Amino acid sequence: MQLEFFDVPSPCIGVCQSNDKGQCLGCFRTRDERQQWINLSSDDKQKVIKRCLQRKKRKESKIKIKEIEQEAENKQPSLLDPPSKNKLNTSNDMDFGDFEL
Repeated sequence: MQLEFFDVPSPCIGVCQSNDKGQCLGCFRTRDERQQWINLSSDDKQKVIKRCLQRKKRKESKIKIKEIEQEAENKQPSLLDPPSKNKLNTSNDMDFGDFEL
C-alpha cells in the first residue's frame, strides 16, 4: 500500500439529483456511498471513485447505443447502397383465377 499524504477529494460536482437506482446523476455515487464518504478510508474512497467511473462509462455506452439505433432508424437508404433482400411471398395461397392474359 502506498502512503497517502492527502485525503481523497469527493467526486461531487454539485448536481445532487438521484436516478431511480439511487445513484447521483452528477458523480454516480449511491446513497450509501454519499452518506458514508466521510467515514471511508482512502482506499475505500478510491474504490468508490473507480466504481463511479465504471457506472459513468456504462451510462455513456448505453446512450451511444441508443443514438446509433435512432440514426439507423431515421437513415434514408441511398440509391448507391446495395438493395436490401426483401423476402417475397412465395406461398401458394394466392388465387389467380380471375387473372386474364
